[in-house]
Amino acid sequence: MLTFQPPGFAQKVIETPLGIMAYYTQAVDGLWDIPPGSPDRGTLICLHSLGGGSSAYEWSKVYGALAADYRIIAPDLVGWGQSAHPPRSYSVEDYCEMIAYLIEAIAGAPAVVAATSLTAGVVVQLAIKRPELLQALFLVSPSGNDDFGADYAYSLPAVLAGTPVIDRLVYQLGAANEAAVTQFLVNFLFAYPDRITAEIVNAYTTCTQQLNADYSALSSLKGDVCFDLTRYIGQLTVPTTLVVGESARFNRPSQTKRLAALNRQAIRAVHVVPEVGVLPHVEAPAVVVGLLRAFLRGVLTAPAAETLETAAIA
Repeated sequence: MLTFQPPGFAQKVIETPLGIMAYYTQAVDGLWDIPPGSPDRGTLICLHSLGGGSSAYEWSKVYGALAADYRIIAPDLVGWGQSAHPPRSYSVEDYCEMIAYLIEAIAGAPAVVAATSLTAGVVVQLAIKRPELLQALFLVSPSGNDDFGADYAYSLPAVLAGTPVIDRLVYQLGAANEAAVTQFLVNFLFAYPDRITAEIVNAYTTCTQQLNADYSALSSLKGDVCFDLTRYIGQLTVPTTLVVGESARFNRPSQTKRLAALNRQAIRAVHVVPEVGVLPHVEAPAVVVGLLRAFLRGVLTAPAAETLETAAIA
């Protein structure tokens, strides 16, 4: 997957209790004037979502633009991308454990984390359990997949993904091929299909076809990593900014604002990015680079504001 990383990045690996985790960071002999381990610049951890084909590539167009100013750590979480794919059911606790391990072993605490969707919801739980690990959160469409009593476990995708034999057929036909990836990007993730490049399709398809990649994807789809984020969001104390695409088909802006209203102390801002879907950092990376750069400047150099600010980015 180094093929899909920005120039000047290298792949490294770390042994975690759940298996080998690959991650991407600036190469020491790469393009950057400041050594990646330099203590005079902040570290940003970018965590991908937990849907079929997800990997560190998801954030690459954003962190590639920030690499001259911040140390970047972008993992393929265990079960995804180029990391180990142990055949098991994955849980919230598994992801909390591997993210905490990454922070303690590689990044150093407290860390600034950018995360997407279900992973963002998991990070909220981690921040509640171990607030000392996290300095600030930049969360795109955070969700637990069962928010506000959604009863996700009874949905058709969850039922099919939880049915033996059918589950593998669903994955092979509905995820692990180029046509399925393209249709999912067009129908569910992007607001404008003409923004979907061959590179995006190739990166996602490559990840869906890794040996045992179906275990992690099906765990998410059938609801093993499923919870009501509204039960946790009010306990969050780490300074947080939320971002959501105006045309997101999941976690619509209205739902993201409802989540933010449950904790006006920790959640300092909500940004609605116009004319993008579920993954604004993939569909409109330049906009998210600007938001994230301003966020990092604020959390790393100055106290954040104490009131909730809801903003639409023009």
